Amino acid sequence: MKKILIIAFIPLLFTACKKDLTKLNIDPKNPATVPAEALFTNGEHNLVNTVTSSNVNLNIFRLVDQYWQETTYPDESNYDLNQRSIPQNFWVALYRDVLQNLQSSKKLIATSDAPGVQKNKAAQADILEVYTYYYLVTTYGNIPYTQALNIDSTTTPKYDDQTAVYSALLTRLDADIAALDPSVDGWGAADIIYGGDVSAWKLFANSFKLKMGITLADADPTKAKSVVESAVASGVFASNADNASFAYMSGPPNTNPIWVDLVQSGRKDFVAATTIVNIMKPLNDPRIPLYFTTDFAGGYSGAAPGASSNYATFSKPSTTITDPAYPALLLGYDEVEFDLAEAVERGFTVTGTAMSHYNAAVTASILYWGGTTSDATTYLAQPSVNYLTAAGTYKQKIGTQEWIALYNRGVDSWIAIRRLDYPVIVAPSSALSVFPVRYTYPINEQNLNKANYDAASAAIGGDKVATKLFWDKF
Repeated sequence: MKKILIIAFIPLLFTACKKDLTKLNIDPKNPATVPAEALFTNGEHNLVNTVTSSNVNLNIFRLVDQYWQETTYPDESNYDLNQRSIPQNFWVALYRDVLQNLQSSKKLIATSDAPGVQKNKAAQADILEVYTYYYLVTTYGNIPYTQALNIDSTTTPKYDDQTAVYSALLTRLDADIAALDPSVDGWGAADIIYGGDVSAWKLFANSFKLKMGITLADADPTKAKSVVESAVASGVFASNADNASFAYMSGPPNTNPIWVDLVQSGRKDFVAATTIVNIMKPLNDPRIPLYFTTDFAGGYSGAAPGASSNYATFSKPSTTITDPAYPALLLGYDEVEFDLAEAVERGFTVTGTAMSHYNAAVTASILYWGGTTSDATTYLAQPSVNYLTAAGTYKQKIGTQEWIALYNRGVDSWIAIRRLDYPVIVAPSSALSVFPVRYTYPINEQNLNKANYDAASAAIGGDKVATKLFWDKF
């Protein structure tokens, strides 16, 4: 009887095992496919966090640009880039956490979407890829580009010439702008920058094209003129309402990374730097109380760049910037107006005068930070600020005011300083190098992709922080 029961049970056992094993191959917590929308949102979020962060392991541009100074451990203020592997962390964040997500989102766009929606989605993701590559090429020089994300083909990608990469990015951006169709949808709610507004994306893309054109102005004035005039003719930001802004939330995990670094962590690592305080105070800048707290004496003061500083003594980053929900910017109207002022000075064909665009830029910045139109009018009327009477060349006037305006956008400020050479940033006496005009390549590239690393280093003139990139001519 037992034998009969066992024999009868065997087919049932095999049937049951086969069915159960199939189910076990499916992990409900780790789906085999990820929605394109999730990847696009993640790419946006990672991008904004990377360029906004104040974490010394990732983003030290506020220290390099001398907006802030460290209190106890001033290594990064003294241009120590390698102790925390900062060039590698910035590189990985942009390639792996941003570009890989965006490229994957394009591959997974639903074929069930209408063709126009598919095109909009692909164009929007590609615009952010162009944006991300722009920061890589302006930070390192020659970079992996044509083979960068082909990990199935090679784990040792070649480095492409920085000038060729820049040109390719402009070509891609033009194609993306042409592909955008505001009459149909894009990413919709998955787009956490513009909420699916395709017309806003078109303005953003043209405004970023303007920025890319101005970046080229010293290296290739003819091409820069063509790019800038084309962007302006197609339409660029006209007010702060157009800003490419990312709205953080008041509670974790999607909070302002500066709040995470300075408040949630409970650390007291940063105070104001003398460089910015000593420029803003004599100008009676209405933004200073919006940028910094008062110091122990009730005024505003900063610590010397590169020196260890007492946290209690000096002004600190304000509660405005450390609010958990304070938004971040990928591109602002104030920067667009500064670029237009510069375009006029360079003889490019754009409407308005250098002064009118300069005034609009400064006003936009003051309003964005919470000041008033009256504050801006009073500020601009001062001889030391007025475009007609302020000291220096147009590069000094625009450069100084743009640097002030870009206070919370350190990487963009670093690009502007290198481009315009104002304000003059003096390296701390204890600095490990001169003011860095590029990041060195990551240690992993030197170890794991050595042949291509060696070729890239030689091509740009040496893997040094003092090696100027192709667009930084003066």
